[in-house]
Amino acid sequence: MSLTDLAIRNAESREKPYRLADAAGMYLEITPAGGKYWRLKYRFGGKEKRLALGVYPETGLKQARERRDAARQQLSQGVDPSVARKAEKQARLVSGANTFEAVAREWHLKFSPELSESHAARNLRRLEKHAFPYIGARPIADLIPADLLPVLQRIEKTGHIETAHRVRVLIGQVMRYAVSTQRAQRDIAADLRDALPPAQVKHHAAVTEPVALGALLRAVDGYSGTATVTAALRLAPLVFQRPGELRQAEWTEFDLDAAMWTVPAARMKRRKAAKESGPDHLVPLSRQAVAILRDLYLLTGRGRFCFPSLRGGDRCMSDMAMSGAFKRMGIDSDTALPHGWRATARTLAVEALGTPPEVIELQLSHEVRDPLGRAYNRVKWLDARRDLMQKWADYMDELKRGAKVVPIDGGAVA
Repeated sequence: MSLTDLAIRNAESREKPYRLADAAGMYLEITPAGGKYWRLKYRFGGKEKRLALGVYPETGLKQARERRDAARQQLSQGVDPSVARKAEKQARLVSGANTFEAVAREWHLKFSPELSESHAARNLRRLEKHAFPYIGARPIADLIPADLLPVLQRIEKTGHIETAHRVRVLIGQVMRYAVSTQRAQRDIAADLRDALPPAQVKHHAAVTEPVALGALLRAVDGYSGTATVTAALRLAPLVFQRPGELRQAEWTEFDLDAAMWTVPAARMKRRKAAKESGPDHLVPLSRQAVAILRDLYLLTGRGRFCFPSLRGGDRCMSDMAMSGAFKRMGIDSDTALPHGWRATARTLAVEALGTPPEVIELQLSHEVRDPLGRAYNRVKWLDARRDLMQKWADYMDELKRGAKVVPIDGGAVA
């Protein structure tokens, strides 16, 4: 007799597994733990075999019978349903592993260790926000340029042209990885190089005109905020470092007697490998910079950070502290930013002081190579960098006094 729903519900476990037969080879197996499993017994190629049809109650009697009938239909066509199921499962796995999102996440997992954590996270976040919702489920081999264009145009319509370009580059990297792993024929993102308008790169606002720079320096000297923020504002134009590198500075990094600040490689803006094994960055300190630091040491020298947070010495000053001070001084972000001191130094140290560009680039921690492609030895150029930092600090003082005549491009600026 065929099974009924009532008989299935009332079937209780026993000490040993037992079966309740239905029809056409299907039965329900009840385990000592109370599990109820649908099975189909059949013969193929002269051998008796079993096929799992589901678990009760998730798979009810009607659904189990439908699966049985489908399996018997395969048998009538000379197909082993167990083999067919394994092939179908493998096809699903292969299909799932070959979607754009699956390949992109595999690419990210493999190559993100080469990047800083923040850079890697930003790359994945862009893909998750701008690409996966639209092409993530598509087989990567089936994608064509026309599938990618709407993805980029959605970003373009929001006005974030640079982001659109970055997403296109990321998609291209994923596509090239798919090509190298034989899951795509070519990088279709390359076809869209000219599909977007050029990104308008906005550099950090910086003052590069001597008279205006003198006025800015006088405003900084006149700032009456907290002692730590004031010291950071006065030190920033003298060291050429990024605001983050400055505000996270620790007293153990400074040798004031030797007038040297050694910024650990791990805190520099570099690729992950360079952070882990690259050289520390040496910042020679001018007499003016040392004086500012000695005064600051009297206030914060007992703690870890040179510029501790007002909320506690266990963390450094906020990343908004210096930019907030600029706003309170009435300096808008289109005129100058704390990060802009680097651009100021890069321009005027060359034009006004005649510093060789490679020296200023090394002091900015940019990689500089000679005509043969070899990287300049940073330590070998240390004397030139010491000379640069002292001349720069003296030049800042002269501009603040407003008495320096600076020849630029053959002219003169009072």
